[in-house]
Amino acid sequence: MVRTYKKKTDPADIFLRAARDIRNGISSIRKAAADYNINYKILSRFCKKVTPEELANNITKVQMGYQKPRQVFSEEEEMQLENYLKKAADIYFGLTPKEVKRLAYDYAKALGKVMPQKWIDTLMAGPDWFSGFLKRHPRLSIRTPQSTSLSRATSFNRTNVAAFFDNLANLFDRYSFRPTDIYNMDETGVTTVQRPDRIVARKGFRQIGAITSAERGTLVTVAIAVSASGNSIPPLFIFPRVHFKDHFLRGAPAGSIGAANRSGWMNNDIFLTFMKHLVATVKCTKKSPILLLLDNLDSHLSIASLNFAKDNGVVMLSFPPHCSHKMQPLDRSVFYSLKKFINSNCDSWLRTNPGKTITIYDIPGIVGNALPLALVPNNVTSGFKVSGIYPFNRDIFSDQDFLPSYVTDRPNPNQESANLLQPVEMTTNTLSPSTSAQAESWSSTSASSASTISAIESAFSPEAIRPLPKAQERKNTKQQRKKRKSAILTDTPVKDELEAEQVARANKAGKPKRNLFSENFSVSSNKKKKYQRKQHKQESSSEEEETFCLVCDGNYSYSKDSWLQCTRCKRWAHEKCANRNLFYVCHNCDSDDDDDSS
Repeated sequence: MVRTYKKKTDPADIFLRAARDIRNGISSIRKAAADYNINYKILSRFCKKVTPEELANNITKVQMGYQKPRQVFSEEEEMQLENYLKKAADIYFGLTPKEVKRLAYDYAKALGKVMPQKWIDTLMAGPDWFSGFLKRHPRLSIRTPQSTSLSRATSFNRTNVAAFFDNLANLFDRYSFRPTDIYNMDETGVTTVQRPDRIVARKGFRQIGAITSAERGTLVTVAIAVSASGNSIPPLFIFPRVHFKDHFLRGAPAGSIGAANRSGWMNNDIFLTFMKHLVATVKCTKKSPILLLLDNLDSHLSIASLNFAKDNGVVMLSFPPHCSHKMQPLDRSVFYSLKKFINSNCDSWLRTNPGKTITIYDIPGIVGNALPLALVPNNVTSGFKVSGIYPFNRDIFSDQDFLPSYVTDRPNPNQESANLLQPVEMTTNTLSPSTSAQAESWSSTSASSASTISAIESAFSPEAIRPLPKAQERKNTKQQRKKRKSAILTDTPVKDELEAEQVARANKAGKPKRNLFSENFSVSSNKKKKYQRKQHKQESSSEEEETFCLVCDGNYSYSKDSWLQCTRCKRWAHEKCANRNLFYVCHNCDSDDDDDSS
């Protein structure tokens, strides 16, 4: 049978008019069929079935032409199935097409429906039913879900969000921040291997390629800070190197700073450098403070950075853990467009430099071209608006946004369950006890879901056959990681708690108890020697990879010649470039001596 059949039979009112002309003797059957463009045989059968009362009332019950096929489920039962599929997708446990077909079979079997034999043989509904079900319910479609971690899905709940907005309201009442005083800071990674843009290509080929620098790229971290007024400060670049050189920032935005770390990620020292860069750019003081919103990364919680921030008028407020995808302005409006512009600039760079690969030293120039396009004031301010930070709106998130946390939501043990559960309006005599309990559990999460469940009228529902997932209560273990929450980090109680926690962690790891946060502290002799040997080995290998000749600027890793070190500045040069002088003094040091003598 054709799945997309369209009814071609004329409407019933045309048949009634033609039959009325025939009964009144105005025209014969053949003449009426020709006048109204109706098939002669169909019109003849219609005239035999229609009654004079139907012709007089211009209403008939005679069915002509293609009839609607017999459906397995009624409209109410299919509506329950649609509501279940939407709820499952809202809590991030959506069903695949194959699972929907199996659920339809189990649902029909529970209701005692008459099913096609193919359903019984395969234990699932057929493709005809599934395609027809999607057409009858246009609000459903097959979608590709976005990967979301369990921590993000469950941590974004009303309790965590309310705690953040309580702290934010407290700071607004305490300091009366203007939009120019509210900043959001976060890091993002930029790799040397881009994701190619969409291109126009010929049809008929399954795979279309695009040139990238390598199979796997090297990551450079970029730290960005933007304000609620649409302004931004120059970024900080973190390179995966041991020592930072000024030429790393070739092509970077004006005023940018750089740092180096073996992993290329943010650490305590680099974050302190960023805080100094922020204070120097914004010119904040204790009399004119600013608000800095950031996540709970460990490097953001270092005591040295918190002390510096408090001494220079930076009030730091952390987001709830695993909630930055909804509450951080940079994630909501800036980073997506920034990555898109960076990929486009990488494609342009490869076309301009054919045969070459993108290195980490080309990243600042690429980011310098893409950053002004992403940090448009309207784009930045919209991130603060949709997250409810400025203008302040604690009710910016709806019930639909909190549905993914339904899996781990539980009633408050300090209150009676009768006060938490709102009874659902439904007839108890038509519902099984398990269905009623599930409906009441769902109604406690959101009012919109409660109104949906109140429409259940049959003894069975899809949720009774396939219950929605619900996590069990977590067991307390002896060793647990410290659970973070939204907090004003620069407040004295919070800062003292973090300091005590970091001291305890350092003592447990074998580090000294005193002078923990000073730059010069002593460790035990054995551990110090082992640490120094490891540091010397790693630093020497990294320096060899990035050492350049002072004369010809040649790279050490590609050289097979002998090298000499300047006795004063301790830099290196080829032996042939140094004129084979064993007591080598480079031309830079030699010129400095000439200037001093003059």
